[in-house]
Amino acid sequence: MNDRYETDDAYEDQGSPAAREPERTFAALPPAIGRGFATSWWGQAWLKALEDTALDGEQLKTGRRLAREGRVGAVSARPGRITAVVQDRDSTAYRSDVLLQQLSDEKWDRFLDMAVDRAGHIAALLDREMPPHLVEDAAAAGVDLLPEIGDLEPECTCEAWDHCPHTGALCYQVARLLDQDPFVLFLIRGRDERRLLDELQARSTARAVRGAPASPSPAAQEGPGAGVGALEAFAARDILPPLPATPALPCEPGQAPTLDTEAGPAPGIDPAALELLVADTAVRAYRMLTEALTPGHELQPLQGELTVYQDAVRLAADALPQPRIAARIAEGAGRQRADLDAAVRAWQYGGPAALTVLDEEWEPDPESLARARTQLAEAWEEGERPRLRAGRSRWTVAGADIQLRYGPDGRWWPYRKERGRWMPVGPADNDPAGALAGALPEA
Repeated sequence: MNDRYETDDAYEDQGSPAAREPERTFAALPPAIGRGFATSWWGQAWLKALEDTALDGEQLKTGRRLAREGRVGAVSARPGRITAVVQDRDSTAYRSDVLLQQLSDEKWDRFLDMAVDRAGHIAALLDREMPPHLVEDAAAAGVDLLPEIGDLEPECTCEAWDHCPHTGALCYQVARLLDQDPFVLFLIRGRDERRLLDELQARSTARAVRGAPASPSPAAQEGPGAGVGALEAFAARDILPPLPATPALPCEPGQAPTLDTEAGPAPGIDPAALELLVADTAVRAYRMLTEALTPGHELQPLQGELTVYQDAVRLAADALPQPRIAARIAEGAGRQRADLDAAVRAWQYGGPAALTVLDEEWEPDPESLARARTQLAEAWEEGERPRLRAGRSRWTVAGADIQLRYGPDGRWWPYRKERGRWMPVGPADNDPAGALAGALPEA
């Protein structure tokens, strides 16, 4: 039992008028400066029920501040009710209660039968966890464990008829308690930890004595060899044999199989093209796995999804396929082969951003246009700047087949006309003079 709180769950003769309900009293928590009130998903579900129920959001904001400042006293939890004394900022104290309907005996029977059927549920509860599938299985049995909108009913000596700052502060404080121990929720619903575990043990023992097999899990019902769901296995991790160590990252992508066999391919199948796709998939999978295992990967921004055309260009740039397959890639992307060649070169210089500059002539807004003109004016010493003809986002050197393209990202891309077509000839540069130097033919 956690030593942060005291427990009074002694049972007297349940048939006597003096029978007492189980109750747990939690010492006042310190201020919650610089932290949230709920980190577990079930604690957040508790707060969502509160925030969806309250009619006055400002009252809840005040309550959140009171809880954050440590103005909620010891919290008592018992079936159907939580109670605490909450102080306003002027030190006026109010007794606040929040009521949550207890589960009926019939619903508890259904919940206990369901939990006994799933060893992973019991293991998770013993580990002070409430996995989503436990709540989902309970709901399927007609038992709603977590409160929903309207379920948290307020009572306060300030005599507010809706959730006031004091009942709000109490609920925010209880969310912190739920984070650490989901048995608090079971107590409010009508069963304290000791009774709940005793009843689970009694049912498990009775089932074992009868020799009745536990009801199969949904995964087992799928047929032989279906196994156990990952969430259930993880919840029961402490009672399962240890898993083997995670294998080391391979030193290179897997090799694609060769499809050059004696038997001819089926109609419409191009073995060489299929081999290229398999090899590309292996390289991409290896790259994704390497990035996922790199420290700090979770802090990196998500990459945008490529369009069909962009992915076709990426494939051609990465694989450098033979001309026949390159022509098929261009056809699949709805482009001419020459268009694909130019796009591949752009991709090699700068990926999707370079491809956008190749294909789209955008109209800079006045601010972007002014910034571009300032950069052009400051890029060369007096008298050294070439004469440029401006056209939207493109500046062409007068008398030469050389061009600067100003991208939406504020960078400059060098282009040169080759066989009557403007082609990218280098990566982007923040300095237009530097970009232009990359477009000049070598002496």
